[in-house]
Amino acid sequence: MIGVDVSGDLSHANVRVSVMGSDAEKAKSLEGLASAARFLRAQLSKELHLRTSPELHFHLDRGLEHAQHIDRVLKGLKESED
Repeated sequence: MIGVDVSGDLSHANVRVSVMGSDAEKAKSLEGLASAARFLRAQLSKELHLRTSPELHFHLDRGLEHAQHIDRVLKGLKESED
């Protein structure tokens, strides 16, 4: 889990996750999280003692992948300078 953005009225929560693996594995992971969303919502409500808990929406965050790509490009540039 990378981060969570919750609506002002606490009715929705956009959960950003980072998943390693192929595109198919990432899609399968998101499907699994989506299918578990109702259970996770109930657990969240119990743990935080909330009367109502936000509906969970899972989204893939590609920030880590992007950072790794930039790092590889910069390393390649440095190697070409040497």
